[in-house]
Amino acid sequence: QLVESGGGSVQAGGSLRLSCAASGYSFRSVCMGWFRQAPGKEREGVATIANDGSTRYADSVKGRFTISRDNAENTLYLQMNSAKPEDTAMYYCAANFWTCTLLARTFGFWGQGTQVTVSS
Repeated sequence: QLVESGGGSVQAGGSLRLSCAASGYSFRSVCMGWFRQAPGKEREGVATIANDGSTRYADSVKGRFTISRDNAENTLYLQMNSAKPEDTAMYYCAANFWTCTLLARTFGFWGQGTQVTVSS
């Protein structure tokens, strides 16, 4: 089970920290990712973190967002800084037991999402 929290409204330039609590599997062994979906758009990869701690980011968030994981707490994080209105979307965390890419279709386990709204 994956449960996201931490979404909300923020002004452009502000910060938010999203969390994703995982349970029911060996969290430390799998790739975890953050994805987002804006109304009328496809779900897109934001960032992933592999079981060895290596990370990938979408070009649109590089230098602004940081993905991290706490294996002792089975929790995934996304620190969002310098937020932009185009970051407005529903944010989902997901788990991938086999690969670690930014492709949403490769992730089979998803949370329910948390809404992030950035106002200008």
